[in-house]
Amino acid sequence: MKSAVKNPVQKIRTKQKIQLIDGEFTVSEANDVIQSLINEKINFHKLQRLAMCEGFSGANTKFPDSRITELENDKLAAKQFFKQAKSKGVTIKINGVLEISINE
Repeated sequence: MKSAVKNPVQKIRTKQKIQLIDGEFTVSEANDVIQSLINEKINFHKLQRLAMCEGFSGANTKFPDSRITELENDKLAAKQFFKQAKSKGVTIKINGVLEISINE
Protein backbone atom coordinates (compact mmCIF):
# COMPACT_ATOMS: atom_id res chain seq x y z
CA MET A 1 0.00 0.00 0.00
CA LYS A 2 1.45 3.33 -1.09
CA SER A 3 1.16 6.32 1.15
CA ALA A 4 0.76 9.73 -0.31
CA VAL A 5 3.59 12.04 0.60
CA LYS A 6 2.41 15.57 1.11
CA ASN A 7 4.64 18.56 0.82
CA PRO A 8 4.61 20.17 4.29
CA VAL A 9 5.32 23.60 2.84
CA GLN A 10 2.86 24.76 0.22
CA LYS A 11 3.53 27.94 -1.63
CA ILE A 12 0.70 30.42 -1.26
CA ARG A 13 -0.45 31.97 -4.51
CA THR A 14 -0.28 35.74 -4.38
CA LYS A 15 -1.64 36.40 -7.86
CA GLN A 16 -4.55 35.03 -9.82
CA LYS A 17 -5.88 35.79 -13.28
CA ILE A 18 -9.43 35.03 -14.33
CA GLN A 19 -10.48 35.20 -17.96
CA LEU A 20 -13.90 36.71 -17.34
CA ILE A 21 -14.84 37.53 -20.94
CA ASP A 22 -13.20 36.48 -24.17
CA GLY A 23 -15.09 36.53 -27.39
CA GLU A 24 -16.70 38.30 -30.28
CA PHE A 25 -20.18 39.70 -29.76
CA THR A 26 -22.83 41.57 -31.64
CA VAL A 27 -23.05 45.21 -30.59
CA SER A 28 -26.24 44.47 -28.67
CA GLU A 29 -24.69 41.50 -26.84
CA ALA A 30 -21.55 43.46 -25.99
CA ASN A 31 -23.64 46.34 -24.70
CA ASP A 32 -25.64 43.95 -22.50
CA VAL A 33 -22.49 42.34 -21.08
CA ILE A 34 -20.73 45.61 -20.32
CA GLN A 35 -23.81 47.36 -18.93
CA SER A 36 -24.49 44.35 -16.67
CA LEU A 37 -20.94 44.34 -15.33
CA ILE A 38 -21.01 48.08 -14.64
CA ASN A 39 -24.44 47.82 -12.99
CA GLU A 40 -23.20 45.03 -10.70
CA LYS A 41 -20.24 47.14 -9.63
CA ILE A 42 -22.50 50.17 -9.02
CA ASN A 43 -24.79 48.00 -6.90
CA PHE A 44 -21.79 46.72 -4.94
CA HIS A 45 -20.78 50.27 -4.05
CA LYS A 46 -24.35 51.25 -3.19
CA LEU A 47 -24.59 48.32 -0.78
CA GLN A 48 -21.18 49.21 0.65
CA ARG A 49 -22.33 52.78 1.20
CA LEU A 50 -25.58 51.61 2.81
CA ALA A 51 -23.68 49.32 5.19
CA MET A 52 -21.38 52.19 6.16
CA CYS A 53 -24.35 54.45 6.95
CA GLU A 54 -26.35 51.86 8.82
CA GLY A 55 -26.58 53.13 12.37
CA PHE A 56 -24.29 56.07 11.61
CA SER A 57 -25.65 58.69 9.24
CA GLY A 58 -22.41 60.69 9.43
CA ALA A 59 -20.25 57.97 7.87
CA ASN A 60 -17.65 59.03 5.33
CA THR A 61 -19.00 57.66 2.04
CA LYS A 62 -16.69 59.71 -0.16
CA PHE A 63 -15.05 56.69 -1.82
CA PRO A 64 -18.19 54.73 -2.75
CA ASP A 65 -19.91 57.95 -3.82
CA SER A 66 -17.05 58.86 -6.15
CA ARG A 67 -16.83 55.33 -7.59
CA ILE A 68 -20.58 55.30 -8.28
CA THR A 69 -20.24 58.61 -10.14
CA GLU A 70 -17.24 57.32 -12.13
CA LEU A 71 -19.07 54.13 -13.03
CA GLU A 72 -22.21 56.01 -14.07
CA ASN A 73 -20.01 58.13 -16.37
CA ASP A 74 -18.36 54.98 -17.75
CA LYS A 75 -21.81 53.53 -18.38
CA LEU A 76 -22.78 56.57 -20.46
CA ALA A 77 -19.49 56.45 -22.37
CA ALA A 78 -20.03 52.76 -23.13
CA LYS A 79 -23.56 53.43 -24.38
CA GLN A 80 -22.20 56.09 -26.74
CA PHE A 81 -19.43 53.75 -27.92
CA PHE A 82 -21.92 50.99 -28.71
CA LYS A 83 -24.28 53.42 -30.40
CA GLN A 84 -21.48 54.47 -32.76
CA ALA A 85 -20.46 50.85 -33.35
CA LYS A 86 -24.05 49.82 -34.14
CA SER A 87 -24.28 52.44 -36.89
CA LYS A 88 -21.24 50.84 -38.56
CA GLY A 89 -22.62 47.29 -38.50
CA VAL A 90 -19.55 45.78 -36.82
CA THR A 91 -18.97 43.14 -34.17
CA ILE A 92 -17.26 43.76 -30.84
CA LYS A 93 -14.29 41.86 -29.41
CA ILE A 94 -14.11 41.83 -25.62
CA ASN A 95 -11.14 40.51 -23.70
CA GLY A 96 -11.69 40.96 -19.98
CA VAL A 97 -9.09 39.56 -17.62
CA LEU A 98 -9.36 40.11 -13.88
CA GLU A 99 -6.01 40.30 -12.16
CA ILE A 100 -6.21 39.59 -8.46
CA SER A 101 -3.29 39.89 -6.06
CA ILE A 102 -2.72 39.77 -2.33
CA ASN A 103 -1.52 42.98 -0.71
CA GLU A 104 1.04 42.28 1.95
